[in-house]
Amino acid sequence: MSLSDPAQPSLTHVDHYLAIAKESSASDIHLSVNSPPIWRRFGLLEPMWLRAPVLTPADTEQLATGFLDEAQKNQLAQRGDVDFAYATDIGRFRASVVRQRTGIDLVFRIISDSVRSMDELGLPEQLKLLTEFHNGLVLVTGSVGSGKSTTLAALVDQINRSRHDHIITLEDPIEYIIPSRGCHVTQREVHTHTKSFANALRGALREDPDVIMVGEMRDLETISLAITASETGHLVLGTLHTSNAARTLDRLLDVFPTDQRDQIRIMVSESLRGIVSQQLMPRADGNGRALAIEILMNTPAVGNVIREGKTFMLPGIIQTGKKLGMKLMDDSLAELFQAGTISAEEAVYRAEQKADMMKLTGYQ
Repeated sequence: MSLSDPAQPSLTHVDHYLAIAKESSASDIHLSVNSPPIWRRFGLLEPMWLRAPVLTPADTEQLATGFLDEAQKNQLAQRGDVDFAYATDIGRFRASVVRQRTGIDLVFRIISDSVRSMDELGLPEQLKLLTEFHNGLVLVTGSVGSGKSTTLAALVDQINRSRHDHIITLEDPIEYIIPSRGCHVTQREVHTHTKSFANALRGALREDPDVIMVGEMRDLETISLAITASETGHLVLGTLHTSNAARTLDRLLDVFPTDQRDQIRIMVSESLRGIVSQQLMPRADGNGRALAIEILMNTPAVGNVIREGKTFMLPGIIQTGKKLGMKLMDDSLAELFQAGTISAEEAVYRAEQKADMMKLTGYQ
């Protein structure tokens, strides 16, 4: 299909859109009522091809009913939304179908066919240290679409290649298929194989795990179970939707009732192994996206700050902990700008200390 063909009609099955998007290195597809088909490519939303036809309510309903099974159709009718992993000969996709004011919208996240290693992703070498622990808590954080799942899968892959343990992954939905290599890998999908993350985590503790990967730590029960598991001889890898190390710890602690926080601070100060916060942003040359990353490794100074509830001091500790592999998000952004990888505007927009970044980049 020519993406510039002005006469191109709407496609009749979601697989056709998925094939085009995957071939063109897009990360997401939006098939929405009263909008042309849109993809997110290199971080930017744009029409999938020039003069693409606007999708009608009938178009998106046909697309939805054309690939949902009966159980998913019933859930969409009863609940108004359905999320699941969609696998075809083309590849694997995270699908979200929702009913909204003007009709049905479909959104797909394109999942890589294979787990990319830490080296292939260009992740800092010091992150491999986090995969060598046999207990404790490792958190990968960032906004939606920042590559958390890809980094988490790479960490699990590193463990899978270098150790001989039992890895259990708890996901919603399962994105990357992780074959057993050195480790025995068990993958469970929330709502398909288990009722909730908390139920799956409680069950995982009875399945002789060494490593537990929790796709999302979103509520008090899940976070509490994850911290307990990390204290009882398991390495727990999890994600949170937070932008840096200090906010991650604040979010982790704030879900607990006030009378429990002192105890939880002590537990986290002892069990935390590291926090990796990341952002993905368009490259200056328009060819793909660049990763900016903040790294916090637990040290006696970090543990002391967590116990005392002084997380505002963490940026200073990270700044002085460069020899231990720590890095501030703003330093990562500055490095990308100075290498010509991202624009000055992008660096300033993404920075925590915008005035300092404006001075560094000369951006007004």
